[in-house]
Amino acid sequence: MSESPALPTDGLRGDYTRMAADWTVAQDPATYDAEQQDIWRTLLRRQSGLAQQHGCPEFLAGLAQLDIDARIPDFARVSETLQRRTGWRVVGVPGLIPDDAFYSHLANRRFPVTVWIRRRDELDYLVEPDLFHDFFGHVPLLADPVFADYMQAYGQRGVEAGPANVHRLARLYWYTVEFGLIRSAGGLKVFGAGIISSATETQYAIGSSVPARIPFDARRVMRTAYEIDKLQRTYFVLDDFRQLFAATQVDFPSLYAALEQQPEIATGTVLPHERPIVATTLPQAA
Repeated sequence: MSESPALPTDGLRGDYTRMAADWTVAQDPATYDAEQQDIWRTLLRRQSGLAQQHGCPEFLAGLAQLDIDARIPDFARVSETLQRRTGWRVVGVPGLIPDDAFYSHLANRRFPVTVWIRRRDELDYLVEPDLFHDFFGHVPLLADPVFADYMQAYGQRGVEAGPANVHRLARLYWYTVEFGLIRSAGGLKVFGAGIISSATETQYAIGSSVPARIPFDARRVMRTAYEIDKLQRTYFVLDDFRQLFAATQVDFPSLYAALEQQPEIATGTVLPHERPIVATTLPQAA
């Protein structure tokens, strides 16, 4: 997701020359070569193992339902499964796309997935989201009805937001869809795509004593800055996904007006009244 309504494509890695007006491109699964398939398998093997240990139950259920295997997924085939379950489908995009296009796709239950996959020297980190990040990290949770409804509602709020408020919605997406944690019967679990598609961030988010893990509050999230090129210094922890959907069912114009009167919060900050969650002693959800 971009930070501005317009997105210059110069310098971006994807091929933007063949996209449609809605920024989508066709995916041809037959064009991925043996090296790209092996990179997918390497990443899938590594991250599936970590997900089984640290992923939330809803993510693991989606992973099983979509039958993701050792070959780069065919978006059309996966879309057929998703549409039967939650009405969502996957659409190919060249890479990063503008906010207005991104929100429009979400509002219509279409999830944009980058069609190119990283190089072998980028297994551990890359700046732009690739096919593995977008698909493995995001798509399995779209099979969960509550999370699927949240994503559409989030897209609808994005369509309505306007340039002055889009940065606040970007924070909500960043700290939930990309870097969210959730309580479960088994303790602290990962659901954010930016965590679950990265071996380093998964282990850091769950086990490190460095970041602050703050109970989720949408207003707090929308006041909190974030950094895109570092391990996170703040994570927000859900009790369940219903909190996310509830966060989109408020009077957003009034919310934006109220937030304008409150100071920004730097990443890594713990406010005086907050009680950060310690991963090793996380209380189980009721």
